[in-house]
Amino acid sequence: MAYEGILLGMGNPLLDISAVVDDAFLDKYDIKLNNAILAEEKHLSMYDEMSSKYEVEFIAGGATQNSIKVAQWMLQIPGATSYMGCIGKDKYGEEMKKDSTAAGVNVHYYEDEAAPTGTCAVCVVGGERSLIANLSAANCYKSEHLKRPENWALVEKAKYYYIAGFFLTVSPESILLVAEHAAANNKVFMMNLSAPFICEFFKDAQEKVLPYMDYVFGNETEARTFSRVHGWETDNVEEIALKISKLPKASGAHKRITVITQGADPVVVGEDGKVKLFPVILLPKEKLVDTNGAGDAFVGGFLSQMVQEKPIEDCVKAGCYAANVVIQRSGCTYPEKPDF
Repeated sequence: MAYEGILLGMGNPLLDISAVVDDAFLDKYDIKLNNAILAEEKHLSMYDEMSSKYEVEFIAGGATQNSIKVAQWMLQIPGATSYMGCIGKDKYGEEMKKDSTAAGVNVHYYEDEAAPTGTCAVCVVGGERSLIANLSAANCYKSEHLKRPENWALVEKAKYYYIAGFFLTVSPESILLVAEHAAANNKVFMMNLSAPFICEFFKDAQEKVLPYMDYVFGNETEARTFSRVHGWETDNVEEIALKISKLPKASGAHKRITVITQGADPVVVGEDGKVKLFPVILLPKEKLVDTNGAGDAFVGGFLSQMVQEKPIEDCVKAGCYAANVVIQRSGCTYPEKPDF
């Protein structure tokens, strides 16, 4: 089977500015652990404060880009994956390009003339992370870039598509173009709930794309927010996974499968009116570095098996393996070769 360009991701390429902080810092900027938000006016000074006050690491990030890089790492087939998003013409943008290309991903960035490359503050306390994204250039992605022949060729070539829910705040029209192509050509289109605020404040954009989603990923907090926003009156993650899998679909070619992670608790898979639970690899607390990128890595591992048409058990197992590797390191990083 030819794997070149089989998996395409689109999203917000961000440079993670990661540091272990303290509770006082979280309180000062009104930050909750295990959450992801967009930066507001009150957060803008925190990036400099982090750099001056704590030991910061700069790591190429962005949810979709993380997942695509992990899938690429697990596959070990150069050019199996492609990625699009918008960066700035600056040193962070150059770093991002170097990092992703070194990872073996075929990146086609749209480069914005004016806006700086987006950044994401990763505040870690006790191994748990909170994300505050300042999208900047990432917010400037335009569907015109996607429609250029050299970029649309990546869409034509791919058989699997993955887009984090975060991209709904940037270019819903680009998402729909890819989703419609996938449905018309019996390809597999996948998204992530990504964050409670996406389910809550970008519900309409999410609803428009939902019928096209063959796979829906998310974590337990996002699933519960989704349930509440849809008036389902249940907090039961297994029930929610099933309900999401039964929502209407644009094309009958693929049934929808919902995959919900729950930290150290089992992964919930809802399909065909049934729920399966898969245990994760447990990690002693002292080995946990941070959970930044854990969910992204899970998806990346999962996708690496899916594009090889492996059964769902293998996909989940690979997802759990990749997440286990990433939480023992800072940010969404991994050793040279997988041991899966």
